[in-house]
Amino acid sequence: MQRALQAAPERPSAVETVPEIELFCFRTGELHFGFASENVLEVVRAGPLTALPKVPTFILGVYAHRGQVLPVIGLLRFLSKGEEQIGSKTRFVIAASGKYVAAIVADAVIGMRRYPRAQIDPIPLGSAEVEKHFAGVVRTDRPGEAILLLDAGQLLQGARGRAVPK
Repeated sequence: MQRALQAAPERPSAVETVPEIELFCFRTGELHFGFASENVLEVVRAGPLTALPKVPTFILGVYAHRGQVLPVIGLLRFLSKGEEQIGSKTRFVIAASGKYVAAIVADAVIGMRRYPRAQIDPIPLGSAEVEKHFAGVVRTDRPGEAILLLDAGQLLQGARGRAVPK
């Protein structure tokens, strides 16, 4: 048996042939976003927020969740693309990277999707300050739709850095 295994030719696995990434996708405003699935802990209905004085406008407040007090980040405000409105259908995406955890405002949850890594393009040139929060743009099969792939670590650290004075 050992000799047969050693003599057998190597066959590439399907994973090696077409590497994929699993994304948690959601919409805020007119923009579609995605996080790598390992960065999403859960999704909850938006609950009551406690406003904080003297914080940047993208911090909508804090939210008590399972014994933790989480900052609530409005991506549209963070990226200077508009303002979020929290309503009855709003959800909070609880995202984590390392020691950073935050609630991200989502107007609609699209769900988990798998995409070949070949469908991820680099972020078009723009503001370096904004670019660093993205890992790429995912081309989808739907005309006119692209998913902005967020870099959870950069986003959460960047938000904390802008919110907490040094």
